[in-house]
Amino acid sequence: MTIAKTLSLVIPCYNEEQTLAHCVKRALAIATPDLKLELIIVDDCSTDKSLAIAQELAKFYPEVKVLKHDKNRGKGAALRTGFERATGDFVSVQDADMEYDPRDFHILLQPILDDTADVVFGSRYLRTESRKVLYFWHTWMNRGLTRISNMFTNLDITDMETCYKLFRREIIQRIDLKENRFGFEPEITAKVAQIPCRVYECAISYTPRTAEEGKKISWKDGIRALYCILHYSAPSAPLPMQLFVYFIIGAACAILNVAAFGALLAFGLRLEIATAASFLIAAAANYFLCVAILFHHKARWNTYGEIAAYLFTVFLMGIVDYGATLSLCAAGLAPGVAKAIASVAGFVGNFLLRRYLVFPQPGVVRI
Repeated sequence: MTIAKTLSLVIPCYNEEQTLAHCVKRALAIATPDLKLELIIVDDCSTDKSLAIAQELAKFYPEVKVLKHDKNRGKGAALRTGFERATGDFVSVQDADMEYDPRDFHILLQPILDDTADVVFGSRYLRTESRKVLYFWHTWMNRGLTRISNMFTNLDITDMETCYKLFRREIIQRIDLKENRFGFEPEITAKVAQIPCRVYECAISYTPRTAEEGKKISWKDGIRALYCILHYSAPSAPLPMQLFVYFIIGAACAILNVAAFGALLAFGLRLEIATAASFLIAAAANYFLCVAILFHHKARWNTYGEIAAYLFTVFLMGIVDYGATLSLCAAGLAPGVAKAIASVAGFVGNFLLRRYLVFPQPGVVRI
């Protein structure tokens, strides 16, 4: 006899009184003798009747659980709350609106039930039959972010921003999630790519709603998504993408190094002092951009060895910058030219030392 499996659907809810009840009933309707459901509604401090509706649903349907936040924290925070309480064999997300059809979970579950997948993405862009026409710029932004995400994660998916991401419970509950709003989508994609798991993708249906109908995502969330792609994916990205990101950061810091050097000379500082001071200014900028934002989350070093390696890198590159600048000036080059050449050498050395000494990347990175 086949043992029934349980699918936990986490439903983040903020001011969805018009659609919540119907959404829950549609989700419950997909249950079969072999598939039980657990619906976890997380009310994110709604200001309408959403919480009351959710509590009434829980009284009527034993499969429904209701959790609530005392203040509005965002979709990502609501999902974290729900994931922690999920008890099913499989876990996914069901938005409280009517854009996604829960019947598609039978399609998404099949690769996991066949033991060929651990995570399944539902793609809105794989279908070839008729569909509701989407907003061009919204679709363009979604597909653009997906392509950028793929370049950093080395996954070949078509819809990174999809709501329907289905996980084995042990997979989602082992991932440490941070994002509070819609940054959850690129964050979870990046962290799935960093662990040993099998990822599949299946076509799903999608009926988008407009801002007037209650859609909450905006262009600001697109900017945040781009940041999250860089922040969570850059440390483990393929080498060409790490080189690209570091080139942008390194080039900006090299320009700052040369500009600060010229400004300090113009203020009358001695060549030696201007050389050292401009390097320290550029090193501080590089630290903030490369370490605090991208390559090491909030610079939370775990060992004294990492601190020592980072300080050694700064010290060594400072000697290279200082020595090269003064030597080239002594050889007759203009100070600005000498500093520019020294900055290029520092850029290469910085990248190599940070990648292979300060923050070496193991086969499976921390998540």
